Amino acid sequence: MKNTQMLKLVLVLTSTTSFVFFVLFIYFYCKRRPINENEDVEKREYENGDGVLEKEEEEEELVTFQGGQDLTVCDILDAPGEVIGKSNYGTLYKAFLQNSKSVRLLRFLRPVCTTRGEDFDQVIRFLGSLRHPNLVSLLGFYAGPRGEKLLVHPFYRFGNLAQFIRDCNNEYSQKWATIHKISVGIAKGLEHLHSGFQKPIIHGNLKSKNILLDRHFQPHISDSGLHLLLNPTTGQEMLESLASEGYKAPELIKMKDASEMTDIYSLGVILLELLTGKEPVNENPTTPDEDFYLPNFLRNAVLGHRITDLFHPNILLTSANEDEIPVTEEKILKFFQLAMACCSPSPSLRPNIKQIVCKLEEIGK
Repeated sequence: MKNTQMLKLVLVLTSTTSFVFFVLFIYFYCKRRPINENEDVEKREYENGDGVLEKEEEEEELVTFQGGQDLTVCDILDAPGEVIGKSNYGTLYKAFLQNSKSVRLLRFLRPVCTTRGEDFDQVIRFLGSLRHPNLVSLLGFYAGPRGEKLLVHPFYRFGNLAQFIRDCNNEYSQKWATIHKISVGIAKGLEHLHSGFQKPIIHGNLKSKNILLDRHFQPHISDSGLHLLLNPTTGQEMLESLASEGYKAPELIKMKDASEMTDIYSLGVILLELLTGKEPVNENPTTPDEDFYLPNFLRNAVLGHRITDLFHPNILLTSANEDEIPVTEEKILKFFQLAMACCSPSPSLRPNIKQIVCKLEEIGK
């Protein structure tokens, strides 16, 4: 090979199943080869005489944070991985790091979608310092010589909250104790972002798909501050996706204008999801006049005295676990009122995150 260094993502399609597995290899290009800005970095291929991946360590950067001290460049780049999510700005991989014998979540950010300069480095180091029991930690950050960027996070085997809510075979998603525990955890994680620093950290992309669960049903908010790493065009595309999924506050026009109150709106939608088991956006309404968005649908249910639409009926079933706090219809309705207040069309009428945490804890007593 003529001094060539390249980046490659090899797609392996399994012919007998519907699962798609990817093996992630990060590789580099020849120093003398001119950059083609229109190339998709996820589709470039490499080859050399012996099939050996070559790297120039002096052109790479690996920054590690608390919990990621065992990360190495080789371990990250050579990790076999499975694609578990894609977006317009990157790809998520479940990857096995062979050196540390651990499973990690790798987020590949497309170079054309990220910001540039010193601000990016500052944001990365700040995000790497965020630590809270209900936030997904940033363990490491890798930057390659062609602009490729990888974020390394812990991997949570129980998936995301959207999958949990919609899993018909999971009885825990309809248990009051679990719903309340997850709600309090999400609120506390958001409280840390909004009030744990001199300047509030706006999440900007809060939705049930970005809430990861551990085996104890403890929630962990992912993607915190991710929009700060993206350029304005990509940030706006993220906002459009948030709107199409039903989590965007009505007053939010541009991602740069995201605020604590727009995060509160998104949180309210998530609380309503937990309580009702319904999707934030109803793409198949049963009647022509049925509202498209969950908060509006539930407002109409209240006006129409359709109380049974306000929460999943199984939530009221008594649990056999004596350690669990008993559920009452009064508690459920207070939870519903709080969620609807978060989804108020007027930002000034929404409670702040400290009020939400306090109210949730009060409801749980």
